[in-house]
This record gives sequence, C-alpha cells and structure tokens, in this order.
Amino acid sequence: MTLGEYLHTLKGRRVAVIGIGVSNTPLIRLLLRADVEVIACDRKERPALGPLADELEAQGCRLHLGKDYLERLQADVVFRTPGLHPKYLERLREQGCLVTSEMEVFFDVCPCPILAVTGSDGKTTTTTMIARLLQAAGHTVHLGGNIGHPLLSEAECIQPTDLAVVELSSFQLMTMHKSPKMAVLTNLAPNHLDIHTDMEEYVSAKAAVFAYQGPTDTAVFNWDNEITRELSRRAPGRVVYFTRNAHHGIPRGCFLRDEAIWYRDAAGERSVLPLKDILLPGVHNVENYMAAICAVQGLVPDEAVRAFARTFGGVEHRIELVRERRGVRWYNDSIASSPSRTIAGLNAFREKVVLIAGGKDKGVSYAPLGPVVNDHVRLLILCGATAGAIRRAVAEADNYRGLEIIEVEDYPTAVALAAERSGVGDVVMLSPASTSFDRFKNFEERGSVFKELVGRLPD
Repeated sequence: MTLGEYLHTLKGRRVAVIGIGVSNTPLIRLLLRADVEVIACDRKERPALGPLADELEAQGCRLHLGKDYLERLQADVVFRTPGLHPKYLERLREQGCLVTSEMEVFFDVCPCPILAVTGSDGKTTTTTMIARLLQAAGHTVHLGGNIGHPLLSEAECIQPTDLAVVELSSFQLMTMHKSPKMAVLTNLAPNHLDIHTDMEEYVSAKAAVFAYQGPTDTAVFNWDNEITRELSRRAPGRVVYFTRNAHHGIPRGCFLRDEAIWYRDAAGERSVLPLKDILLPGVHNVENYMAAICAVQGLVPDEAVRAFARTFGGVEHRIELVRERRGVRWYNDSIASSPSRTIAGLNAFREKVVLIAGGKDKGVSYAPLGPVVNDHVRLLILCGATAGAIRRAVAEADNYRGLEIIEVEDYPTAVALAAERSGVGDVVMLSPASTSFDRFKNFEERGSVFKELVGRLPD
C-alpha cells in the first residue's frame, strides 16, 4: 500500500490525533492536506500551542485541548502519541476506535527496507551510527522515529532502493504488529516503569521489534545482556549476536579480540575495527559499534567503518564534550534518564568524576547505581526530585566510604559548585539517572541549559 492509497482509506472517517508534538504535527498537516477530517487532541492549553493552534484551525482541524482533552472524544481512527498511557488506549478501543500511530502506518507504507533499533540504552547512538555508516557507503538513507524525526509524511519521496533507519521506543512498539527487515536490540534493563504496568510488559513491547519478522529477516542481540539473550531464542529469523567476550563461541556476530572488534560468520572470522580507532569514550560505545557493525554487514565495507570511527564524535547530549576549561573537561550526558545510562557513562572514564545527577522518578530502583557511584565519583552533586533516592542508594551500598554528597536547589548552583570544586585533570559530568520532567520539558532542554551554564563560566 502506498501513502496515497492509505490516506484515501481515511476519507469520510473521523480521525483523531493525540498529541500535538514533534511526531504528530507533520502527521496532522499531512492528513489535512489530504482532506481528512481531523481532531487534534493535547493536554496543553491553547496558549501553549501559540500560532500553531490558529494555523491548524484555519486548515479545518478541530482542537480538543486541556486536562479533559480525551473526554467525550468520538473518532473512527485514533493516531496515538507514543507516551499515551495504556489505560487510555484500552478505553479508546472499547469505544470502537481503531488505534494506530504514525510509525505503525509508516511500516505499512514504506517502500524500502527498514532497519530498526531499540533497547534501554544506546538506541540513538547506535541508530545514528548505522545511518551514517550506510550513507558513507553511498546508500540513500532516511533516518527517523524516536530519534526525533517523523518519516510518514516523507514516505512518498522514498524509493524502493533506499534504506530507512529508525529508532523505536517501547511506547512506539507496544502496539506494533510489523517488524523491520533488520532489528537491533541493544540491551534491556528496568525502564519506564512509571508508564508500563511492569517489567514483563516493557520487555514484551521491546520484543515486537523482531516478533513479526520472517525467516529471511535478521535480528541482532546483545549476548552479554541476560534478557536479550533469552529473547533471541524467540526470534523467527536469522539471529546475530554481539559480545565483549571472545570465548562465547557465537555462531554469527561481533566479539572482541586483540583490542579489536571482530566479525564471525560462516565464511570465517575477520578483524573489522581496532578499538584505538574509536573516538568515543566508554565500553558501552564499543558495544554500540558492535551492534551497528552487525546491522550493516554486506552493506558497508570494513574500511568505511574504520574511517567513520576515527571521526565520529557522538550525538548531542550523550557523553558530549561541552568544554575544556582550566584543565577540566565538562561532559553533557543529559540523555541518561535511567540509572543504567548513568552507570554506562561513569564506566566510560578511568578517572573519578564530579557527577551532577537527579531529576524526576520513573519507577525504577536506584540501588544498582549506588556501588558504581562510590567507585567512580569523587563528588556527587544532586538536584531534583530523586536527590534523596540517589543519596540513599549511594549511602546504603556496601562500598560506601563517606563519599561527599551535596544537594543543591538548581542547575546554576550545581554548575558553579562543580567549577569551584574541580581542578586540572578532572571530569565533570551531568548524568541525571532520572527524567527531566520535574524541571524541563525534555532531556534536550535539560542538556542545553547545562551547556549554556558551562559556556558562561569565565575563562
């Protein structure tokens, strides 16, 4: 089915779009251009939408706004926002609505092969690596999904010989009934348990990335992660693994040997990427490269992988070097909205760091973070609603030896304190281990505020 054919099926039906944000605003405009009757719904009040509200109404869109935006909603088809709580989805289905999403329809109408990445950590970096490696090899690539760029409205411009690379969140996957040609599952750890009913539901949502594959499709799994290793047994297509250990004897995939990433398949083993060529810090980025290399086999030559690794400096807000000031390196890891992400960030550095952490709770345990903070942090600065929970996790860990912990009111105070208490050779890192929603609209805004504050520090 083409995009045009799909839009034609919506004629004469009431279509509601829940969430007037990054993913759905282009969708609303697309539907309106196709003369579809659209109801746009959002919890935000009209002033928060600004001129966009007037623009959409001028094009014939009806708006349902405010805290009761889903009350008395009557529609035939509902495009959900990725983060809509499952209880609302069930209520809409009980009312007879066909519930779908921008990404689900994209999978239905995309004319080219899709490579998709999901997991708890490393999704965006791995997705970006795959897309840029394919581009470096001469492929036309369409990058989107949870990475912040919706693709449905561009589907008519995509050619069958192109490649689409998408990042998928658990919220996008939880109602999916199609899987990509190539699926990558980076890792799984407790996450988003403030929305998902439990860990089982979260894992089940992630599994949709490969569950509907056919026998000729491929799924890449992290052998070193117990959950993803177990999930691989359910994959209906070809399975590829990556592992930091050279001795697991995986039949196909990436492993480490002699300070390099190797690839093994039926043709034998070969060294693909020396670790010294990787510009990004941290073993988690080695894992990201292994996942990406598995995904682009047969599409990207090894020399292109090596050339890319020597120049790729990472993705914004992901252990991003913001500034070196007076011998101190400042890193922005605002993407770290879970303890596991902050653990990965801390493990990326050999030296002990000054860590700024804290934010909004999302229902996960901070206990695993405590021991790692004690091992890798020399000063812990906490700010936000989870400050107390993180402090307790650190203080209650068996290896707690009196690490200095200071709670502050806001980010300006945190940055000023970190500048005062750091010296030549130190690393200061923002890695919150929590969501941004107690003070910021998203992790990007949080990271940008941090970068601005660091940039203002006098030379």
